[in-house]
Amino acid sequence: MRSYLIRRLPSALLVLLAASFLIFTILRLVPGDPATTLAGPDADAATVAAIRDRLGLDAPLLSQYAHWIGSLLTGDLGPSYAIGGQTADLIGDGLGATTELTVAALLFVVLLGTAFGVLGATSRSRWIRTAVRVTTTAALAVPPFVSGVLLVLLFAVILGVLPPGGRVPFLTAPDLAVQYLVLPALCLALPSAAVLGRYLKDGIERGLAEDYIRTATAAGVAPRRLLWRHALPNALPPVVTLLGMQVGHLLGGAVLVEAIFAWPGLGQLAEQGLQRRDYPVVQDLLLLLVAVFVLVQLLTDLVYAWLDPRIRWE
Repeated sequence: MRSYLIRRLPSALLVLLAASFLIFTILRLVPGDPATTLAGPDADAATVAAIRDRLGLDAPLLSQYAHWIGSLLTGDLGPSYAIGGQTADLIGDGLGATTELTVAALLFVVLLGTAFGVLGATSRSRWIRTAVRVTTTAALAVPPFVSGVLLVLLFAVILGVLPPGGRVPFLTAPDLAVQYLVLPALCLALPSAAVLGRYLKDGIERGLAEDYIRTATAAGVAPRRLLWRHALPNALPPVVTLLGMQVGHLLGGAVLVEAIFAWPGLGQLAEQGLQRRDYPVVQDLLLLLVAVFVLVQLLTDLVYAWLDPRIRWE
């Protein structure tokens, strides 16, 4: 397993390097100038030029990129251009909230996806199978900004059992924090749970169709034992890979969900940074998200290799 990890590390580092260059380049192509934004609409050209010189924006792009990468390697993210404060502090303040939301959504993905997959593949009731199929189709078809509004209307306005938005730190009041967390986490998790459920359903159905399962069924082995000891474990490797890919979708979708539910995470910080052309905040934040996605994919590959030793041998 260690040698497999060592073989995977160079490609992960190469992806991070390529992503950093693309992020840096694309942000410079976005219309707008941080110096002009900071100077205000009535500033003269000399004031704007002075701000550009102070921020280092008049240096060649490759020099700016090299300075940024060097600062990242030393752990110095520098100050924010427009929002104010240190970039590391801004990202650190929002990272906890976004991590909390993403982990809760991932838990919903696993629970709901497993339920969808098992019920869809093994239930003898046609109504249950139809309900699972309709639910997963709706979860995939309805965008988060619509499902989020529907969840707020149902659980916050009509039933009045959950708050419509905001956040309470988990360490301050765990019971209250869970109430604020349920709706945004569920909204974020629904599409990924539907995808996971469909993949798991297909994998279980293929596993139950194997000849040894039919033989064991004829021999009187309990269907529940065949499901949990044989069919489900055999369906896990591709599902684990899919689950790792869905983490990236959760991180990307968190930006929209945080806006819907007024969740003070990295999504709101990214929105503020883009609106104000705050290069340090946006590029550090995007690279952090890419790094998290690469790390999750690396861990996913390791779990896949652990479940299927043939991957390590190849």
